[in-house]
Amino acid sequence: MSTKTKVLLLVSVIFMTLQGLAQRGVRMAYVDMEYILENVEEYRDATEQLETKVQRWKIEVEQKQSIVEQMKKDLMAEKVLLTPELIEEREEEIQILEREMIEYQQDRFGPQGDLVLQKRRLIQPIQDQVFNEVQKIGANKKYDFIFDKSADVVMLYSEKRHDISDLVLRGIARTRKISKPAKKSNDRSRLDDFEGEEEEVVSEALQERLDKANQAAEAREKSAADAKAEQLKLREERKKAYEERRKKLLEEREAKRQAKLKERNESKEEDNNEEENSDTEKDDNGTI
Repeated sequence: MSTKTKVLLLVSVIFMTLQGLAQRGVRMAYVDMEYILENVEEYRDATEQLETKVQRWKIEVEQKQSIVEQMKKDLMAEKVLLTPELIEEREEEIQILEREMIEYQQDRFGPQGDLVLQKRRLIQPIQDQVFNEVQKIGANKKYDFIFDKSADVVMLYSEKRHDISDLVLRGIARTRKISKPAKKSNDRSRLDDFEGEEEEVVSEALQERLDKANQAAEAREKSAADAKAEQLKLREERKKAYEERRKKLLEEREAKRQAKLKERNESKEEDNNEEENSDTEKDDNGTI
């Protein structure tokens, strides 16, 4: 279903509901999920760490691409010196590295990759809390509709007095540390009401969840490092074997060339000896 269809359907539902609520009036509010997220320190710090990882992953992908491209160039330059068997082996090695690069790229940036999963893992607990707080506020304040400003619903205009994002933040501040982003420190924050309040201690359940997440991340990084070291070791062994085969091939070719050259020289010497013998016989016949 397209965004336009969703909006039309939503507007239709609203108008139909308005007819039934016209006698008492309609109470509506909205939340700004982006604003809420950027004011949750835990989410903001984790997002910065994730962005650092993403940059490192991009560099690793670029390095793998560079290695594959260089191997292709080397193969093109050395093809005239290689046997068909060696060419086939080099091409197979390049294909293996290309597949590894594509798999790594999918593992990091694919639909089920680390980037998507870690983003979902970061945002899901906060979204759940926001949803629960919205339910409480809606019931207590007797709102008929509460929208998410950052969702697919197109809000062409919204009055600031209908924004209950700060109420939601005040609710989730019991278990999460709330503060304005450092990059907006010179701006007037919508969290001024929270200044001066004592910071809540992070719950044990939250700390345990963070510890488990960090341990899982460290385990993944260690596994990736071990796999990378194994790949480098295998690549070095293949490179060494290739150099040895290439050296042996060149030595065999040089030996064949020297043998042919020696054979040619010997043949030439034999021809020269035959000519000398023939000349000597002619001289002897003339003397007689």
